[in-house]
Amino acid sequence: MKVPLVSPLSVSALGTDALLFDCPPPMSLALQERILMVADELSHQPGVEEAVPGMNNLMLVFDSTQVDSAQLQAVVNQAWLHPKQAQRAAREFELPVVYGGEYGVDLEHVAAHNGISTQEVIELHSAATYTVFFLGAHPGFAYLGGLHEKLHTPRRAQPRLKVQAGCVSIGGAQTGVQAQTLPSGWNVIGFTDRRFFDPTSASPALLSPGDVVRFRAVGALS
Repeated sequence: MKVPLVSPLSVSALGTDALLFDCPPPMSLALQERILMVADELSHQPGVEEAVPGMNNLMLVFDSTQVDSAQLQAVVNQAWLHPKQAQRAAREFELPVVYGGEYGVDLEHVAAHNGISTQEVIELHSAATYTVFFLGAHPGFAYLGGLHEKLHTPRRAQPRLKVQAGCVSIGGAQTGVQAQTLPSGWNVIGFTDRRFFDPTSASPALLSPGDVVRFRAVGALS
């Protein structure tokens, strides 16, 4: 992977045992890949308890009795400007999706907003390869980068109070799958029967930052 030239990260203290590192927008897959590489490298640093990638940022939780803030900032900046890994290992997932119908009620809206047909929405959405940028919103929910620009659609003005777990949706420039039945303002275009969060599992969330996801169209309902 070609490593892009980047500016130094800005840093903010989150109390005495955590730091937040931010890179300037705009968001890009290349920068997010770099954040994931730094997170992986720093997770093995003595004194670091947790490295949590976010959108264009990275939070580190550390034990200040083992490593101080200044030391950690120096290590992070070195890793950010000169990442060691040429390529990060990634797991791959293929998710079967039924587009449209009861669990894809915004499919026509996404098509109309972007001036394309519902079939083009399905083809573009299922043809792309997505990277898990980070986890958030609710347990197990993964923000996926890589959505075709023809599918970028603003969130709904009025969020729905109940969106079924498994619903595939689009919010702005990203897509994702509802991991639990909860309110959501994203545009729902389909449904997959995969389970994304199991609190009884040793690893409750199915997906992790850096994983690769592909959607496979197995049906389309009107």
